[in-house]
This record gives sequence, structure tokens and C-alpha cells, in this order.
Amino acid sequence: MKNKFLLLGIALVSLTACKTASVPQLVNVKTQKNISINNELKNDEEFVKFIEPYKQKLDKEMNQKISHTNVDLTKQGDNSNLGNLLADYTFEGGNEWIKTHLKQNVDAALINIGGIRTTIGKGDILLKNVFEVMPFENEVVIVKMKGADLQGLFEYYAKTQVNNPVSHLYIETKNGQVTKALINGNTVDPAKDYYIATSDYLALGGDNMKFFAKGESIATGIKMRDLFIDYFKKSPEVVVNSDVRLNFIGK
Repeated sequence: MKNKFLLLGIALVSLTACKTASVPQLVNVKTQKNISINNELKNDEEFVKFIEPYKQKLDKEMNQKISHTNVDLTKQGDNSNLGNLLADYTFEGGNEWIKTHLKQNVDAALINIGGIRTTIGKGDILLKNVFEVMPFENEVVIVKMKGADLQGLFEYYAKTQVNNPVSHLYIETKNGQVTKALINGNTVDPAKDYYIATSDYLALGGDNMKFFAKGESIATGIKMRDLFIDYFKKSPEVVVNSDVRLNFIGK
């Protein structure tokens, strides 16, 4: 009986709610004509005129020369010249920061090849070229890791055999196994703390680099693109390094 009264009460409340609810209003919907985006679509002349000064200023800035290269800078291959170059810039920028702020030294650097979006052709390097190469807002992060935990980094390369660029690292693999792993030409000391410069994307496990989770991430606040621009400006003529850092035997 109590259940019946409870159900009746709920029903009455529901009916009351329905009576007091606002009545839906009918809205007249007019079908609009679709506008096709093609060459026949005319520019809004007033808008074009308004943005023209800003466009000219931006074009002037983006087309400024910041460096020069005598060879094409590409991302192809396990030790691409552009990949090695940007990994070295990451190492140098991270090392400069950590020396100033923590009185330490960066031991190595690692970036992902997928973050390098295009190549830079032989000739003058313009500011816009760096924005095309690195369109993302990634930041430099330094990960402090025990030597024993770096085995995960080396095994990652052995398993994936992906040409993610490195600096001050030598990784040799064969048949999916690590055969040689060096930092600055030395074998890894399991008990030692190592500082690896990378991007915030990778430090958080991007590209399945879960091994970084065992370390301590130290934010620098430095945009990778800004860092690359600064180092290109410091080098009127880019010196590329195509030395072997990743050696996937039998790949």
C-alpha cells in the first residue's frame, strides 16, 4: 500500500512539473543557400584592405633570412642531417639552461622525427622555414633519470627502430636487441643520474615513450621553435652532422 501511495505521489509531481514547464515554441527555419568555396568566390575588398598592412608586416618578418645552408636539410634516414641538427640544438639549448638554473649538465637529447614536419632546401634559411618545420608549441623539458632506467630508452629504439633523432647518444641494435648503448661515448652507469633534454610531448609519453615516466621532468619554459630560431641565427652558415648515432643492424 505504501508503495502505491509513493508511486501516486511521483506521478502527481510529474504531472505538475509538466503543467508548469514552458511550452515549446515553434521556430520558422529558413533554408539558406550554400556558398561554394572556389576560385569564383570574390574577396571581401574591405576586409582585404583592412588586413593588408598586417599581412605585409608579417610577410616581411617571415621572409627575413636567419641563416644559410649549402645542402638540403632533410629528415629521411636513420641519421638525417636535419634530425641530427635539431637534436644538437635541443641538447645545446637544454644544456645552457640547466647550467644556469641547476648547475648541472645535459647528458643527451632526444626528439621525435614526427615533430619535424618538413625539410629545408639548399640556400637561405628564412624565418618561415622554421615555422614550417616546427609548427607546434612544444617546449624543452629536461628529464632526470637513473642510469638503470635508461635501459627502457634503448629498448624502445631496439623495438621500434624508428629514426627519432638523438644527440650525444649512440644506440646500436640487432634483431630487436640492444648491442651497444653509449652516452657521450661512455657506457651507462646504472647508479648515476642522467639529464636528457627532450620535448614536453615526449616527456609525457608521446610516441609511446613510456620510459620517461620513470624520471623527473624539469620544465624550462623554452619553446623548441624559438630555440631553433635562436641557434639558426647564431650560425650564418649551418654546419650539418650526418654521423651515425642510430645503427639498426639488419633493418
